Amino acid sequence: MFANVDWADIGKATIDTLLMLGGSMVLTVILGVPLGVLLYLSGKGRLAANPVLNALLSFVVNVLRSVPFIILLIVMLPVTVLLVGTSLGVAGAIPPLVVGAAPFYARLVETALREVDKGVVEATQAMGGSTFQIVTRALLPEAMPGIIAGATVTAIALVSYTAMAGVVGAGGLGDLAIRFGYQRFQTDVMAVTVVLLLILVQILQMIGDRLVAKVSHR
Repeated sequence: MFANVDWADIGKATIDTLLMLGGSMVLTVILGVPLGVLLYLSGKGRLAANPVLNALLSFVVNVLRSVPFIILLIVMLPVTVLLVGTSLGVAGAIPPLVVGAAPFYARLVETALREVDKGVVEATQAMGGSTFQIVTRALLPEAMPGIIAGATVTAIALVSYTAMAGVVGAGGLGDLAIRFGYQRFQTDVMAVTVVLLLILVQILQMIGDRLVAKVSHR
């Protein structure tokens, strides 16, 4: 039934996918949270309202979000080589993955911050809190369930991005699915890679849901 499946290759591809997902997700959170906070703070009527900065950040975020990831992969090849020295393998996949996911996650962070009760912010201000203190002690803790939920959605999106990255030789399960499942018509390889990706998505969703429930105040 699985005559064409090389389980050693499947194992290596799974590890490559997890490495791409883990590395890009860490960088996405590191970049996405501050960017989302800036988008929120610079918005109209916010603590550090700055229409010019907000418009600029929104433009950059919207442009990057609107570019199809497969196009972004190709366009970023020279930049990827400049940053990590190669456009192939796990290392070559991470820069476009981060550029594709960070703006998406930043918007989700901004949305989570907008849902924080204004009374919490006003109470912190009344106690003499600085903007930094308001963000770190009021906004981010109160928005944490939404931020974690956004991270879960982003991680699942990154799973599909890693699969597409196989088109440019990034490795992983997507690469196996394309090279063997699609190009060589080995449907058993395609089926195994799809099932593994589905399992990975389910695990990510389960972990995300549990973390949200753990930090939720409701």
